[in-house]
Amino acid sequence: MPLMAGRLLKVSSLATAVFASSGFYLYNRQLDLNDLSVIRFGRAALTTAVISCDYLTAFKHVEYGTEEYWALKSKVHQRSAERLRDLCCANRGTFIKVGQHLGALDYLLPEEYTSTLKVLHSQAPQSSMEEIKQVIREDLGKELSELFVSFEEKPQGAASLAQVHKAVLHDGRTVAVKVQHPKVQRQSSKDIVVMEVLLKMVHLLFPDFAFMWLVEEAKKNMPLELDFINEGRNAEKVAKMLAHFPFLKVPIIHWNLCTKRILTMEFAEGGQVNDRDYMEKHGINVNEISENLGKMYSEMIFVHGFVHCDPHPGNVLVAKCPQSKKTEIVLLDHGLYQVLQPDFRLDYCRLWQALIKGDMPGMERYSRRLGAGDLYPLFACVLTARSWTAVNAGISSVPVTHAEDVEIRTNASLYLPQISELLNRVPRQMLLLLKTNDLLRGIETTLQTRASSSSFINMSRCCVRAMARHKRSKTRSKRRRLQITLSESLSLWKLMMYELFLWVKGCTAARWLTALLSVMH
Repeated sequence: MPLMAGRLLKVSSLATAVFASSGFYLYNRQLDLNDLSVIRFGRAALTTAVISCDYLTAFKHVEYGTEEYWALKSKVHQRSAERLRDLCCANRGTFIKVGQHLGALDYLLPEEYTSTLKVLHSQAPQSSMEEIKQVIREDLGKELSELFVSFEEKPQGAASLAQVHKAVLHDGRTVAVKVQHPKVQRQSSKDIVVMEVLLKMVHLLFPDFAFMWLVEEAKKNMPLELDFINEGRNAEKVAKMLAHFPFLKVPIIHWNLCTKRILTMEFAEGGQVNDRDYMEKHGINVNEISENLGKMYSEMIFVHGFVHCDPHPGNVLVAKCPQSKKTEIVLLDHGLYQVLQPDFRLDYCRLWQALIKGDMPGMERYSRRLGAGDLYPLFACVLTARSWTAVNAGISSVPVTHAEDVEIRTNASLYLPQISELLNRVPRQMLLLLKTNDLLRGIETTLQTRASSSSFINMSRCCVRAMARHKRSKTRSKRRRLQITLSESLSLWKLMMYELFLWVKGCTAARWLTALLSVMH
């Protein structure tokens, strides 16, 4: 017994010495405990365990399908969403990025999750000025004063992976300098492994919960988003690709001040695209902005297959050009683009054409070709954020109602296992498109321009052009190419006439209403 006590005393003395020396080491290195992988993993594992336990035990004494059950389920969703949000805020970096991704899936996840996780866009961490100077020193090899006349210490905005500072070059040009948070590169790969392990454990407990697509997307996209040279190239590519849109502005890149962790670009000002007050104050037409945004994204998706996949309001600004006084859309943050394979893009075109027309056999055929299988009705509803009734009638002919919107959001909670299965079935290219669709719908909802006829006409135009271009590329016959071009021109002319008809109809209705109000007055 005395021997055992002696050994125990030696072990405890050694452990005390190790912990004391570790503490002294951490203190001297001034390390943030949050940087330690074991702390980040422990926090994530604990949160996952608490959320899983809540879902496993909360419904034991409640009958499925009753009002009490649904009320309790909403409370559990809310508690879990708040725990997930707190985890993202604590672990920062990749966790915030993934949390923001989930918060954008308005019509795919329960509202409790999306509304709670949306705040992560405004709760991103900030690096200290000393950390920013260190990154610039390491990557550009110079001090701030050698590169800039002035450099604002307070960032214009902070995101999960980087923050942006306003600065002035020695030649007088004002620029935006995007600097990556110094610890993100090192932590991101480890964080993704942690998420993968924990999601696999959750899947064992809840077989219906199959969200591994989330980790797969993070694995693929995070290295691209952390490479600012790639972002600069994307910006230049999309600026050239959409140069025929006079309303689009993509900031010019200053390549001599760019590295993988630093991106210097022309400084652009404006209000966020969902800020109606800003638009009213500056005389910007909300409908024009919504229509132009639809044109831009229809062109990217259907014609070119090169899609900016992060159009949240902070990345899309609107402004009046000081010189021309015309309205501009400023597109920022080009780190995440989806390149659509030609076959996928053409099937996606055909699917949207079927959805707009209410062509049910076509809708089923192309949904199945895009991997939805027997879940094609759910796929059509998820893709359009419309009810099955509206999809059957043709989404262009049925206006969106508040009741329908509530129904869709409620169904996102009811059909979560089926939605989860669907997201694991469809091609990976589809996942970012669904996120992009939801972000754009969120903007349209705020601007009150959801499902406008102009957006469907613009989509139809782009689909017609994309299909005609594909057919021309498949034939060498000049006669056949001429036939395709004439057919394309006829289809585009019909769309133009329909648009003119809607405009005349709208003007006539407006005149009748004005006349009626005058008589009543």
